[in-house]
Amino acid sequence: MPIIKILPHPELCPQGAQVSAPAGTSICEALLDNHIEIEHACDMSCACTTCHVIVREGYASLNEADENEEDLLDRAWGLEPKSRLGCQAILAQQDLVVEIPRYTINHARENH
Repeated sequence: MPIIKILPHPELCPQGAQVSAPAGTSICEALLDNHIEIEHACDMSCACTTCHVIVREGYASLNEADENEEDLLDRAWGLEPKSRLGCQAILAQQDLVVEIPRYTINHARENH
């Protein structure tokens, strides 16, 4: 089972975290299943950018981004060459290191 190392994020996991999830699971599902409350305003339907992550290690092991995901990523805050939407990036067998950007396009959420 691949391991995802999440770099420290001031709100979601200040100390960073490490979780495991079965291959075939999206990064977003893996984080949510392990109590890391990444935003996912569109309920993981590839219609927003709130689950944007930057894959620091293991990027090549993920499925390829489709055109819809690439178009949405153009609107993501803090876009980098190895950015993915967490709801669309599907785990293979390789471990990953991911960074959750500090802000999202939806940064003015309820309760914040």
